[in-house]
Amino acid sequence: MTRRRLPFEARWPGVMELALTQSTGAVRVIEDCLNGRRTVWEDPFKPGRNGLAGLAQRIEIHSPLTLVMLMLGTNDFQSMHPHTAWHAAQGMAALINAIRQAPIEPGMPVPSILVIAPPPVHSPRGPIAPKFADAASKSAGLAAAYQEVAASSDCHFFDAGTITGASVVDGVHLDADQHLKLGKALAAYVAKLPALGADAAR
Repeated sequence: MTRRRLPFEARWPGVMELALTQSTGAVRVIEDCLNGRRTVWEDPFKPGRNGLAGLAQRIEIHSPLTLVMLMLGTNDFQSMHPHTAWHAAQGMAALINAIRQAPIEPGMPVPSILVIAPPPVHSPRGPIAPKFADAASKSAGLAAAYQEVAASSDCHFFDAGTITGASVVDGVHLDADQHLKLGKALAAYVAKLPALGADAAR
């Protein structure tokens, strides 16, 4: 409830980077997080939360990339939106297309994509409760919808909900111990992806 962000090494991308570095050698995980980011929709109260906005340029900036990991969708179900899991999955498909059409330099690889279904929202509590009212019901079936999009788009898929639930504190985010579990699980998954091996996420 403090709104203070955990240090990089305690957030799941940092946990994953450390674990991959220990198991496969030097790995760089570039974290590009934004509070409230949706898949493809705007926040009516805060500008710049549309995940499509500037995505192709982010890919161009950081290329060459081996793997792009997308874990968005939770904010699609905020109370000001009428969206369902199907809508979020279509948003995810649009992000996948944008990544593959990014204006990277000639000869650079088009990165593989890993679609991650975030842990389901449950019983939002505290100051964020009104923002996520009904999010649990609206997001029902999200993992299955994302898995279908990933399969049809030839992307990898990981269901974070099989590793951890949402925060026991606010019902939406991840607590420190959950970041640790997810980061380690993703490191193990990424290290085994075809054609990545020791170069995974480097």
